[in-house]
Amino acid sequence: MRLEHESAPEGPMIKGFSGGGFRIDDNVYTALLLTPASAHGWAPPAITALSPDDIASLITPDPHPEFIILGTGAGLVHPPRALVNALDALGIGIDIMDSRAAARAWSVLRQEGRWISAALYPLDYRG
Repeated sequence: MRLEHESAPEGPMIKGFSGGGFRIDDNVYTALLLTPASAHGWAPPAITALSPDDIASLITPDPHPEFIILGTGAGLVHPPRALVNALDALGIGIDIMDSRAAARAWSVLRQEGRWISAALYPLDYRG
């Protein structure tokens, strides 16, 4: 599947899914951390163990993101309440959805110029 846009904003844009991962430019990532300025492969912990330290690179940009999109793999899996509370204390929201929907949301919201971050679990992750 290809996700195309007429004029993409600066920064990484997910162009589609390939080989079970997320395609950005010439790279395919199984799991991914995204900010408006960077994309990095990621070896995520189990969602039930996800902590602010695991996504520190998403929290530290200045300014903070409006919210973090958390793509939880093949289905919807809720992260620990402690993570949600820690983000809330920083004024950062979290939007939880399956990873395919999260990838599409990333592209749409970045196209709108929104200042967001994303943590995407592998497409086949089942929590």
